[in-house]
Amino acid sequence: MKKINIALCSFGLSGKVFHAPFINRHPGFNLYAVWERSKLLAKDIYPEVISYSSYDEMLADKLIDLVVVNTPSYTHYEFVKQALLAQKHVVVEKPFTATLKEAEELADLAKKQNKILSPFQNRRYDSDFKTVRKIFDEGVLGEIVEAEFHYDRYNLILSPKEHKETPRPGAGVLHDLGPHLIDQALQLFGMPEGVFACLRAQRPSSQVNDYLDILLFYSTRIVRLKSGYFVKEPIPSFVLHGVNGSFLKPRADIQEDVLQAGGMPGAADWGTEPGSAKGILNINRNGETVREFITSLQGNYMEYYDGIYDAIINNRQPPVSTEDGLKVMKIIEAAQESNKQKKIIDIN
Repeated sequence: MKKINIALCSFGLSGKVFHAPFINRHPGFNLYAVWERSKLLAKDIYPEVISYSSYDEMLADKLIDLVVVNTPSYTHYEFVKQALLAQKHVVVEKPFTATLKEAEELADLAKKQNKILSPFQNRRYDSDFKTVRKIFDEGVLGEIVEAEFHYDRYNLILSPKEHKETPRPGAGVLHDLGPHLIDQALQLFGMPEGVFACLRAQRPSSQVNDYLDILLFYSTRIVRLKSGYFVKEPIPSFVLHGVNGSFLKPRADIQEDVLQAGGMPGAADWGTEPGSAKGILNINRNGETVREFITSLQGNYMEYYDGIYDAIINNRQPPVSTEDGLKVMKIIEAAQESNKQKKIIDIN
């Protein structure tokens, strides 16, 4: 199997937890380099990795095939652009960029350079969303008339990461958790006809939006996306109502917690939710009410990297396309405009 050399732009939470373990375990990848500005933390776990002290020096290494841009969102545009110009494939963390204009410019550049540019939408491979998608695809709910997706937390303390709390393009929950919710909604329902949004800063001293309530309008359904930091008692994170019945599912993927605790992917039970997190399906079937608990599918972020490998080696479509990222950015900017104007924004 041909090996692809990958470089990470950071080895903080994102690099250490969401990227390096899967790159290292994938038979087609080599975790080749990390850009580490001061502490050489990657070498403690991956002794063979090369640590670069500057981005330019790392990009000059012709053995690097793919760069993972997992730095603060306001840096994405410049770092992705530099990597593409250096003839590297790129995986970029969410949000794609701070603005739609930046994302469009990068999409054009990737096409010109004939390189893959893929937003890292790992939450497509959460056990909870994979299960929701399975129920949706099976059609047991009939036509969906209403759906509601939540990504809630209870945390009144501002993040110690300054870039997350500083007012600048790309900061706030709309660009942080919003891309996950929006991408999941678009995966099931496609682009909406209109967007209405309410964005607020609710935590004490918060200077960025930390609450969002977005309505996506379709001809036959309404989809609501919500995220906030004052949700002490969790409610179902995925609610689908169709003409045949309903499906409710808590957000229960365990991969992040296992990875943060030092676990590595590859075990047979990887991404297996606890039995208590099963979804509830309540439908009419052949004139009878059927209410049952649905065992969740296994989550596995490795599926994303399997798709990236296939895209590079076999010239296939990446698992998350550049166009997917542009669509998310269009919804984000429509939500910002809707909040500003207090009106529904048409999506062309």
